This record gives sequence, C-alpha cells and structure tokens, in this order.
Amino acid sequence: MKVVILAGGMGTRLAEETVTRPKPLVEVGGRPIIWHIMKHYAHYGFKEFIVALGYKGEMIKRYFQDYFSMNGSISISLADGRTSVHDEVKEDWLVHLVETGLYTNTGGRIKKLENWIEDDTFMLTYGDGVCNVDINELVQFHQNNGKLVTVTAVRPPARFGSLNFTDGGLITEFVEKPLSGGGWINGGFFVIAREALRYIEADVPWESEPLRNIAADGQLVAYRHGDFWQCMDTYRELKILETYWKSGEAPWKVW
Repeated sequence: MKVVILAGGMGTRLAEETVTRPKPLVEVGGRPIIWHIMKHYAHYGFKEFIVALGYKGEMIKRYFQDYFSMNGSISISLADGRTSVHDEVKEDWLVHLVETGLYTNTGGRIKKLENWIEDDTFMLTYGDGVCNVDINELVQFHQNNGKLVTVTAVRPPARFGSLNFTDGGLITEFVEKPLSGGGWINGGFFVIAREALRYIEADVPWESEPLRNIAADGQLVAYRHGDFWQCMDTYRELKILETYWKSGEAPWKVW
C-alpha cells in the first residue's frame, strides 16, 4: 500500500523557516519533518511513498537525490569524479516525487496523483505533522469498517495550562499543559479507497467538498487516536517538537 504525503503548501504561518525552504524540509533534531513521518510509516512496513510537490519542490527532489551520498562517509576521486559511499544507508524506501503545481489545493494535488495510485487502497497524510498512531491498527480498522475513507481523529495539545478549583476559588489541581485540549479534529493519517477520488471534481481543498460529501454519503469513519499528535504550523510548534526530540523521549519515535 502506497503512502501519499502532501508536501506542496507554502507554510506561510512558519515563515521564519519556510522563506528559504519548503515546510517538509524544516528540521527537527537535524532531520526534515518529512523524514520523521516516513520513518514512522516505514516502521510498520509501508515503504513506498508518493510525495505531492509544489512550493520549492526542487529542494525536496534534491534532498532525496542526495540522500544516499549525504548520509554517510564518502570518498571522492578528483581524478575521475568517482564517488564511493562507505556507510550503509538504512532506508530501503521507494520515493516518487510528483509535481502537482505551485498553487494547487490539497484536493487537486490528490487528484493529480490518480495515475500514480494503482492499488485499491492508499494512505494519505500531511507533510508537517507527527504522531504515534499504530499504522497497522489504523489499516485494520479501515478494513473492518468497509468505508471509503478513514481519518485519524486526534485531540490537539492544549496551548495553555488548566486550573481546577472549588466554588470558593481554592485550586484543587494545576495542570501545566494537558496532552489533550479541545474536541476531536482531523489529524491526517488517512486510509482511503481509490474509489473516493471520484469525489474530487475540481481543484478544491480535500478537507472541503470532497470530505463533506463523503461524510454525507456515510462513507467517512474516524479512527480515534487519544495519544500523542502534534502538527508544525508555527515556530512555537516547531520548538515544541525540538524540545521533545532533545529530551530523548520523542513520542512519535516508534522506530
């Protein structure tokens, strides 16, 4: 089963980083966020990826083109230009890098990948968020329900701490930053039947008419993941992910 990663957005809310590179190449712990996402899927045995490119897509192409030589010690013969890589690269992934347009919406990007998606079912996620969802359980849930689309529903981390107190104002509990904040939201990590692509009739956000119509037809089901999930929309959220990584206990590091 192939994994589609949407990696074409401009990442304007993370402009401190994305003015010089696409958001999927913004690094956490010295590795691009897209690498963390792919390591997660690969851990569960899903190692073929289709990356939908847009903004600064040439940089993502270059990253993967140079991946083999840039992730190990090398020797270069200046006499004839031959290069030898001495360290084994562990990733045995197959990565398809597909141009889907600079200003294309998420739904339009998925639709442009239709000829690349040959199997009856594929997975889809965004190139800027990590979590510790069990991908095998997610796929099994999708198969058991028999719907066209399964979305991983998550509860985003609370931005601020919370206080519980009595009517008299006596604080009974102080929680600095609860793991879960508000209600359930779309956390990405979809499993999708190829048949669902017929709901994308124009270049629109996947999250608008397509998903609304799929839901209206009773073909959208939620896999509730109550554990860790974190997107990287802002510089503050990037720093949160960096702090997790530096602690040595990044929750999404399941490999």
